[in-house]
Amino acid sequence: MKKIYIAGFDVFLQNAVQDLNHKKQLCEKYGFKGMIPFDGEVDFTQSNKKIRFDIYHENIKMIDECDIIIANMNNFRHNEADSGTVFEIGYGVALKKDIYIYSSDNRTVVEKTLECDDKAYEKDGMYYDKNDMLIEGFDAKFNIMINESSEFICGDFEDVLKVLVK
Repeated sequence: MKKIYIAGFDVFLQNAVQDLNHKKQLCEKYGFKGMIPFDGEVDFTQSNKKIRFDIYHENIKMIDECDIIIANMNNFRHNEADSGTVFEIGYGVALKKDIYIYSSDNRTVVEKTLECDDKAYEKDGMYYDKNDMLIEGFDAKFNIMINESSEFICGDFEDVLKVLVK
């Protein structure tokens, strides 16, 4: 049975345990073993420094053991994905894991930036943000390094599982 590490900002939801356990159940329904950050052994009575250390190492251990990473790339804060999730994707890519990312937003980086940056502009066929910095184009849904290292599914977690079983 292939193991799936479930990455995303879902750990910060108020109903995080319920949400992630539901995703683990969906993994089982589709013939996979789901692994969530809460599966790690962390003693929350320790110092904050030790808690951070343990969470990091437990998550790294699960990524090492998994076959596939499914990452929630919906907007977390502002118009960006969770940076911890992006790190986990990069780590998984380095380990040659299969990476699947999902979002309910099918727009390109340019389209998303134009929506939230009222000073963004087009010049000679290129787009720039309010700080006069180039906005990556090429019809990418995310930064090129994420876009090209992963399989993008427009939808939700279960939509990715449906693609995996085909």
